[in-house]
Amino acid sequence: MHRHAVENLERADALLFGRVTYEMMEAAFRPPARTGARPDWTEPFARTIDAAKKYVVSSTLDRVDWNAELVRGELGKAVQQLKRESGKGLFVGGVKLPLALAELGLIDEYEFVVHPRLVGHGPTLFAGLSKLIDLKLVSRLEFASGAVAMRYEPRR
Repeated sequence: MHRHAVENLERADALLFGRVTYEMMEAAFRPPARTGARPDWTEPFARTIDAAKKYVVSSTLDRVDWNAELVRGELGKAVQQLKRESGKGLFVGGVKLPLALAELGLIDEYEFVVHPRLVGHGPTLFAGLSKLIDLKLVSRLEFASGAVAMRYEPRR
């Protein structure tokens, strides 16, 4: 899974996060990590996300670092500008920001990873979406863990 995540990050020019996801990723993967703070098999992912360019959408943060810039102003215009500047594309993560971008029609590709575990709690992706978005499956990848990554494009 983490190798796949590294490949995904390497397919993008930059990462686009909301405040919560940015702070969570920074706390988990920004060096230096305490010895034993995370398993060795996460290190390639940690190095990749540490080096990646990041944009953070937030109205509450005053500043960011960790290879990051704040995105302010109207979300749609700001993201359209970032998409024009990038070559390979942007990778977005989180819960609230992808919902807002889906509402604006600014997501070109979705990847959902289904893990073989029921937890019974947590956020619901795209809860409150105001319209249906029909998707077309473009790839599917199964992992030894039983997890399945499915990549979709919006039907236009």
